[in-house]
Amino acid sequence: MSAGRTVLPAGYSRLRAGGGTFLLHRRSICVATALSVLLAAAVVAYLCVGESFVAPAEVVRVLLGRPSPDEFVVGTLRMPRLVTGLLVGAAFGAAGALIQTMARNPLASPDVIGVSHGAGAATVAAMTFGITSYTALPYVSVAGGLAAALLVYVFAWRKGLDASRFVLIGIGISVALGSLTQLFLTKGDYLVAQQAKVWLTGTLNGRGYDQAAPLATALLLLTPALLWAARAQRGMSFDDDTATALGIRVGRIRLGLATLGVVLASVATGAAGPVDFVALLAPQIARRLTRTAHTPLLCSALMGALIVVVADLLARKLLSPIELPVGVLTAAVGAPYLMWLIRTRSRTGGTA
Repeated sequence: MSAGRTVLPAGYSRLRAGGGTFLLHRRSICVATALSVLLAAAVVAYLCVGESFVAPAEVVRVLLGRPSPDEFVVGTLRMPRLVTGLLVGAAFGAAGALIQTMARNPLASPDVIGVSHGAGAATVAAMTFGITSYTALPYVSVAGGLAAALLVYVFAWRKGLDASRFVLIGIGISVALGSLTQLFLTKGDYLVAQQAKVWLTGTLNGRGYDQAAPLATALLLLTPALLWAARAQRGMSFDDDTATALGIRVGRIRLGLATLGVVLASVATGAAGPVDFVALLAPQIARRLTRTAHTPLLCSALMGALIVVVADLLARKLLSPIELPVGVLTAAVGAPYLMWLIRTRSRTGGTA
């Protein structure tokens, strides 16, 4: 080995691009590639299945922009809902990865720290007072999620942002906001209350480009911050004392990761409602697949998108012609996983 040559960590490769050097985890690249292939297959299957079956070859023709007799069914009826599901799943997956990294706790997610409940309370309140427009409700949801996160932050801050206190206070705020949501449901019109209950489970029914556009814009604008977060996560894999000794500003990074995760979860909730457990499941599955010390951001986003697309496909077909909200399927899988995770942690006393 030549003198002065940097030794790469096991499993990493060096990439030089744009005058900079990046470390790439080889297993993570393989997992991301495999998830992308699975997601592409899920997209084709999603566009094939519905009240009428469309041949995969015709779906591919529509996706490639070629003329097809099924262009209306695929491109107009199914594609907008699919795009919304992809963006919602990716946003929830990335948000879960960021918040779990910040808290160093696999139990932490937007569902736990009050973001989803804040968005739900604000949206149900808006519906109760007559605001039922699909155009306005996403912005109300975002405002509610951000307000809930700010409330948790204010109560959790004590000479710094302590991760454990942040999660515990978030649980308390979630319970309080859940009670407030139920109060609005009992005070509102019956039909509005039924509509709000469906929204609270998380649904892609009736969703389209109007809901996808704000989410896509937010993801595009947040791309530089996500690139920063992907690098900052590596430093958070150390304990606080080690990270501080290495010159890592733990407090600022933790605050940045939490803020970014809250914003992503809020805009995703605004688009499709609080689709529970996606932000909890996706990062943990991605981390187990990649076997990295930190939760991989890209793989978490891809896994989140895959979970939502597959869950919505099953929700549309399991009890056809009745369509279940996608949140029913994700909760059916996520709730047992959460109980298993709590039981495992109580036995081992381990952390993320």
